[in-house]
Amino acid sequence: MLKAFELIPRALFERVVVFVLICASTVAVLITVGIFLSLIFETILFFQKVPIVDFLFGLHWSPQTAIREDQVGAAGAFGALPLLVGTFLISAVALTVSGPIGLMAAIYLSEYAGKGFRDFIKPALEVLAGIPTVVYGFFAALVVAPLLRDSGAAFGVSISSESALAAGLVMGIMTIPFVSSISDDAITAVPNSLREGALALGSTKSEAVRKVILRAALPGITGGMLLAASRVIGETMIVVMAAGLTANLTINPFEAVTTVTVQIVTLLTGDQEFDSAKTLAAFALGLLLFLITLLINVTALAIVKRYRERYE
Repeated sequence: MLKAFELIPRALFERVVVFVLICASTVAVLITVGIFLSLIFETILFFQKVPIVDFLFGLHWSPQTAIREDQVGAAGAFGALPLLVGTFLISAVALTVSGPIGLMAAIYLSEYAGKGFRDFIKPALEVLAGIPTVVYGFFAALVVAPLLRDSGAAFGVSISSESALAAGLVMGIMTIPFVSSISDDAITAVPNSLREGALALGSTKSEAVRKVILRAALPGITGGMLLAASRVIGETMIVVMAAGLTANLTINPFEAVTTVTVQIVTLLTGDQEFDSAKTLAAFALGLLLFLITLLINVTALAIVKRYRERYE
């Protein structure tokens, strides 16, 4: 096989490789465009039935409508605000857990831990990323949620059996490896000259880490946080089992909430008619989630670009 490649002229081989790479890139772009267009077309049909203002700023979500003409159903309420608030509430709880813990774990493993301890702890942390989300869901529903409810009752605080706090805490545990692994790689990739220069100027180890290394590694750390945020926003199983399906408009993490992804799954489960507002609402929610994720990516790229220009 290698001899066959050696017989191909180098210029021709380079052109073939470039063509294959262009095709691969084009396929990826076309898939993204196809997903976006499919969401757009169905969302337009949805907004012909439900005003966009009611969808974006409505305070109630109850998409119970008649699917067929022979059924009797409610008019339905398609206000997405409770779903967005629930999504951001659970995501905030999860990132509050995984962000600091993952980053501190990465700092310790890259700057302070010995080689033997690092070789043991890093794979152990990354095992968390391979656990199925349904297992995390069972853990949240059977262990974390009852523990929070009983602990709250002991202190006179009312915590629902299904709460944003329970789902957020477990999702935070789940996403610790994403933050720690990527942040560790980013910190390790910082040139030793920056460390040595900071120490030579009289900085302590902690000052060198805080004021030099973390700033230089910020693009990679931002990438880890972004990956964790994307995983949390798109999670479904843990929310279903630990936070419930109730679309409550609240910022109280002790109450039951739901998220955009959970409602998409709920709307597209069972017998569906793709000309009803109830089914089309799933595509509108998908497009909204797509745009939110795009905004997060653009913001993260802006942060990465700013600090990469400064420290490279």
